[in-house]
Amino acid sequence: MSPIDHFVIAIPARRASTRLPDKPLRLLAGRPLIVHVIERAQSAGAAEVVVATDDDDIAALARRAGARAVMTDAAHRSGSDRLAEAARICAWPDNDIVVNLQGDEPMAPASGIREVVAVLASSRAPMATLASPIECVADVFSSSVVKVVCNQNGEALLFSRAPLPWARDAWADGCSVLPAVPSYLRHIGIYAYRAGFLKTLAGLAPTPLEQAESLEQLRALEHGFSIAVGIAPEPFAAGVDTPEDLARVDKLLRERDG
Repeated sequence: MSPIDHFVIAIPARRASTRLPDKPLRLLAGRPLIVHVIERAQSAGAAEVVVATDDDDIAALARRAGARAVMTDAAHRSGSDRLAEAARICAWPDNDIVVNLQGDEPMAPASGIREVVAVLASSRAPMATLASPIECVADVFSSSVVKVVCNQNGEALLFSRAPLPWARDAWADGCSVLPAVPSYLRHIGIYAYRAGFLKTLAGLAPTPLEQAESLEQLRALEHGFSIAVGIAPEPFAAGVDTPEDLARVDKLLRERDG
């Protein structure tokens, strides 16, 4: 069996959220957000879809939607920490591929989920992620758009909220359009890991760049681990972080479903 034909999708979902309380339970087109995310995971053909949560209501919704619910510690600092506990509970073999699909991505395309699996399966890196080309200058300079710079082997050199790479001559002249070289890549927050590396990652100490940029993936790089980066085959719509996002995605889903 090919590695891409056997992978697990794990969805970290906690109830507490500063900007959008009870986020996984909020309704989109009449159904809870977490149910939409589970359906996106199921559409990608995973061998198993697991929701790792600290809340009984979320767990009950997950089970009704056909996913496995795993109860995890409420004190976890990050989604990958939560998934590391799920990996131990589920006893996934160390070499199994686990996709971390964020619990606020109700429109994640199945093709993108499968692509991050394929990128990891074809790489020697212990984890993989996706990116997409940036097409406007404003996104390069936006701190809410995370940029990734890669080496010639398609592995991440750095993730940053800063405008990287810095095109010295173009920006010095006040360029209002993207230079032809270098290319600019927007990081998409979906990850695939070997199950064994999830446990390793959770045991690593936080690092200075990670804390300065508030980007958890930098912890792996700063500790010397590689991250393979693939190009998303189709766009990932923005996730749900705020009430405004909820209204926007609700409208999109209602229009899509007629």
